[in-house]
Amino acid sequence: MVSSTAASRTSARSGTLMALGSMSCVQLGLALSVHLFGAVGPLGAVWLRLAWAAVILLAAVRPRPWRFRRPVLLATVALGIVTAGVTMLFMAAVARLPLGTASALEFLGPLGVAVARRGGGRRSLLWPGLAAAGVLLLTHPWQGSASPAGIACALGAAICWAAYIMLTQAVGDEVAGLQGLAVSITVAALASTLVSGPAVIGVLTPRLLLAGFGLAMLLPVVPFSLEMYALRRLTTSAFGTLMCLEPALAVLAGFVLLGQVPRVWSLAGVAFVIAAGLGAQRYGARTAPGTAATQADGDLAAESIDRGWVFWPGEDAGATESGVPTMRSSHDHGVRLRGDRCGR
Repeated sequence: MVSSTAASRTSARSGTLMALGSMSCVQLGLALSVHLFGAVGPLGAVWLRLAWAAVILLAAVRPRPWRFRRPVLLATVALGIVTAGVTMLFMAAVARLPLGTASALEFLGPLGVAVARRGGGRRSLLWPGLAAAGVLLLTHPWQGSASPAGIACALGAAICWAAYIMLTQAVGDEVAGLQGLAVSITVAALASTLVSGPAVIGVLTPRLLLAGFGLAMLLPVVPFSLEMYALRRLTTSAFGTLMCLEPALAVLAGFVLLGQVPRVWSLAGVAFVIAAGLGAQRYGARTAPGTAATQADGDLAAESIDRGWVFWPGEDAGATESGVPTMRSSHDHGVRLRGDRCGR
């Protein structure tokens, strides 16, 4: 039988790998999206990605939002709104501020989540502190001009990003599979349509539509799916700290793909954020509050020693038509408790 500590560390490792995969897709998607700016603009590129993502997820997942419980449905709609907000506000900030300044300001969102949801005493504050120092070294936010409108957009994106992290975990805990993501991305696409859709539809061509389809897979379909699964395995504090690795990945992508040689301070910043990410990975697995259950990840079953329940972490096992997992006795080959909290 796998020990609770070993299962917790395995869960943290798998969640970390999912978060890293998500960030890699985001960087690649952003780099390729630049080629669309001349044709449809930054907000138009955002709309094209979100619109295609909604079509893809609705066709693949076929969600049933009318079967969601009312609080879950409201959280899913809110997640869609903040998803649209973080993507559009960040693009607006980049149009007015240096990319490093905008990135550093936006990172205040996940860093705030990491600090606000900390646990485990003073040691838990070390990782957000290291991450903050690394981001400062990477981005040098004190350099460049400061546009009040750009700062406001970047801070708005930071708030939306913090809300996105917490809402993604809340929705992912309550709704099985990717049903919540399919609904939230559809809401985000509709919100983006109100802002930039009418100006873009008239200039669309078959080539732009095909490019938008490919970019939608890179951003947001694949990374947002990975993030939802990662937040089922990690605390919001650990996930928020891991997000600091995005500036480091941006430096690496610039060096490999664009020939941008990083300075010494940038390399030091990379070292800081990697250290913070490793710390978050080691101590960031989610635990099941109020239960003495032994946990396992992947396809392993975790047998509870409290009340004789058995929880199976399989994605579809025991899910009702509403997408909410059910709970049964171990004699009925039961599955995880609602919310995934006791099944990971």
